[in-house]
This record gives sequence, structure tokens and C-alpha cells, in this order.
Amino acid sequence: MKSLILLPVTLLLLSVGCVGKTKKTTEDKPKDNKNEKTMEIKDSTKWDTATFGAGCFWCVEAIFQELKGVKSVKSGYAGGTKVNPTYDEICSGKTGHVEVTQLIYDPTVTTFKELLEVFWEIHDPTSHDKQGNDVGPQYRSAVFYHSKQQMDEAEFYKKQLNDENAFSKPVVTQIAPMTEFYRAEDYHQDYYKNNADQTYCVYIIRPKLDKFRKAFKSKLK
Repeated sequence: MKSLILLPVTLLLLSVGCVGKTKKTTEDKPKDNKNEKTMEIKDSTKWDTATFGAGCFWCVEAIFQELKGVKSVKSGYAGGTKVNPTYDEICSGKTGHVEVTQLIYDPTVTTFKELLEVFWEIHDPTSHDKQGNDVGPQYRSAVFYHSKQQMDEAEFYKKQLNDENAFSKPVVTQIAPMTEFYRAEDYHQDYYKNNADQTYCVYIIRPKLDKFRKAFKSKLK
């Protein structure tokens, strides 16, 4: 796996996290985040879906939006038991849900294996319920697979990472079937694009994006 994953850029700025996430103001009107098993794919049958949990979804969303072959990225919640959860409920750590990003992508341009390569590079997959300063089960590392092929590939690469001691500790990424995807409130969507000059974006997300862009230059749109 070392030959496939650029280990020198692993754990991008993990010492800082999403602490202090901006809460919605009274002017924000969260959209109903009803159960979405997958996002709609209307224009082509070639598109596929992938869902990842890798810490703060603001950061993960901003990164995957720049990959070739990725049509759209939505922030949301998955993996728990609470129906139609709110952000405040997620933050309690009691819903069982993870902050996730769900991608619609063209597998003829970017394969699921390549998405996994990015996924394992942009966060710490060896950390239980913690990414940087963000602590809680809602930040656990997770791959929610949409097919047996995705399951097999995720389990294969996780095993290979551990067999080759690619990290100083074992990879603990949860690999589980995708069930319900709950779209996060409107103010979470395209957060970096809409708030690039906000302090959190300048000092937390932008440095992560810069490192990602250097490591995956050939895969950017």
C-alpha cells in the first residue's frame, strides 16, 4: 500500500480540528434533511456514489470537490440510529451518526480505489473517535460502502495498510454498509466555497487544501 498512498502527507494538520464550528444564526434556515439513501442521479447511469467519514465534513467536502470525476459532494450524517438528526443532536455524540461526505463520481475518471487513496491520506485512520481536536464518535473514521465491490476494496486496502505497517498504529476505520444518508443543514453545504474568508476556513481548511493539492496535483479538476 505504501506504493499506492503518499504516506509523507498523511495526517494533514491533525493537530488542529473543527473546534469552534460556527453555529447557525437566527437567519439560517436549515433545510429538511430527510432520509436520502443516495443522492439523485438523473443525467447519466455512469455515476456512482461513495460515502466517507473523515472528521469535520467542512474540510472533507472541500477536498473531494476538487477531484477529477467528482460531480457533487454533500455533507450529511450516516451510520447511527437517530432518524432525521440535527447538527446539535450529532454534536452530542449520542446519535451514533458520523459526519460524512457523500460523493457522486464517475468511476471511469476516478475509481473507488483512488477515492480510498485520498480518504486515507487526508485524516488519521488510526484514531478512535477523534480527529485532531475534534473528539467524539461523530468524528470516527468510516467508509460506508454502497456495493460489495466497494466493501471488498475498502477491506482489502485497510488490511494491506495494516499488514505493511503503513502507519505507526493500526488502521481502525469502520467499514460498514450504507443505509440512510441524512443531508446536513443548508449552512453546512459548500461551506468552504461560501465562507473562504472566514477565520476557520483561512487557518484550518485552507492549509489542508494546499497540502492536498500538492500531493494529488495530477488528480485535480
